[in-house]
Amino acid sequence: MKKTVIHPQTIIGIDLGDKKHAVCILDKEGNVVCEKSIVNRRQSLEALCKDYPGARVAIEVGTHSPWISRLLEEQGMEVIVANARKLRAIYQNERKSDELDARMLAKIARMDPEMLHPVSHRSEESQRDLLLIKLRDNLVRQRVNLINGVRGALKSLGVRLSLTTAQTSMERARRELEELQGMGAGIEPLLMALESLNKQIGEYDRMIAEAVETRHPQARKLREIGGVGPITALCFVLSIEDAGRFKDPRDVGAYLGMVPRRDQSGSTDKQLPISKAGNGYLRRLLVQCAQHVLGRYGADSDLRRYGLRLAERGGKAAKKRAIVAVARKLAVLMVTLWQKQSEYEPLRNAARLAAGSERLRAA
Repeated sequence: MKKTVIHPQTIIGIDLGDKKHAVCILDKEGNVVCEKSIVNRRQSLEALCKDYPGARVAIEVGTHSPWISRLLEEQGMEVIVANARKLRAIYQNERKSDELDARMLAKIARMDPEMLHPVSHRSEESQRDLLLIKLRDNLVRQRVNLINGVRGALKSLGVRLSLTTAQTSMERARRELEELQGMGAGIEPLLMALESLNKQIGEYDRMIAEAVETRHPQARKLREIGGVGPITALCFVLSIEDAGRFKDPRDVGAYLGMVPRRDQSGSTDKQLPISKAGNGYLRRLLVQCAQHVLGRYGADSDLRRYGLRLAERGGKAAKKRAIVAVARKLAVLMVTLWQKQSEYEPLRNAARLAAGSERLRAA
């Protein structure tokens, strides 16, 4: 059956910029009605909506696309947010410009919107909560760079400083510097900066924990899993948004780029690393959780036993492969608990095997 494409009266393509947007407006037949640029302000976008009410608008995903898409939808426009990775026809154009990009978006949106591979942005509340996690991560990276800078500078003088993020380590570092004449005064401002960063990161930790407890009950459920903290649980919920998007929970592994890439031809099927598609930060958090699960402080669970069995097989990079496999299995477990709203049982599989063995002995 042939698909019927319904063309609205007006189609608008907008190439979003930081200060100005390039706009191309087409009529129902695909003729260019107007090409112009507008400033990146709410008033300019609202004026565009008033001039062309109910139009279909195509924009490309980017920094400004979340709030602009919400604004356009509030004004009654049909909004399509195009997936930038899929728009090779635009970014590989030899005569690429903002005006041509806007025209291409409008023409594709008129003919077949599915060619834009539309994406959906999260709600404003979810975006604000996710911003807490991103801002905290920025501070953590600044702290790591500062610590590495201090330790690296002192190593060049033959000094090895016991300096980490803990308050006790700060005090120990000060005592060590007191033994070096004239050195403590030069490093003290950096230690004070580290202490300030620790306090700010602690404040973000408090706000993230509050968001989990008050606004995201799904994240509270995921925290039942050993090794999953509030940051990972909240980031997972806000990034996935709807667990029902996965008919099979195992599909989340591919969604987060934790399945091997494939390059198969004839009888050749290469073993390749994971694809690393999707949300890189969330993937990093899941890997950190997997490292905790397999580490010395990890509690006994099906996940831990599964990872240790993989690591015991040996071979090249066996421990790294086990960590990635546990991270992938952890993501599947989180989606499953979310979908079924069931209680987490750390040794569920082990209990089933034990029960099965008991029945066999009884028989």
